[in-house]
Amino acid sequence: MNDYIPAQYAMRLTVGSHAPRHIRRIVRSFLDEWHMPELSDAVELGVTELLANVVRHVPDRRCTLLLLRQRTGVRVEVTDGSDELPCTPDSLDTDAENGRGLLLLDAMADKWGVSLWSGGGKTVWFECGADSTVCRRE
Repeated sequence: MNDYIPAQYAMRLTVGSHAPRHIRRIVRSFLDEWHMPELSDAVELGVTELLANVVRHVPDRRCTLLLLRQRTGVRVEVTDGSDELPCTPDSLDTDAENGRGLLLLDAMADKWGVSLWSGGGKTVWFECGADSTVCRRE
């Protein structure tokens, strides 16, 4: 019997309307295996928001999702081929119909950010710590 639990999980996908629901199940199962079930709600919400941004802003809807177990929590990265940067919460128009996803991410994640790649594309990432019951910026 193999009791090995990988410290990371990567998936390449084309995001469709049902993808977030399936991805949330995968995320929850890894967090359970990593003994971090208290992070499930926050991490699932963050993953859903990042995948929704891929659907809205990446023409081919292709991306890579990476879950990384860290010593004190989890890091999630979503990489896509678009150079379009997400709007930061401080630049959000309060009357805007869109753009609230990163505001949510900013509220629930300990840290988040964006990395641009020299060959094109970007990675949007966030981290949540397991030492609190809900990921929150302190």
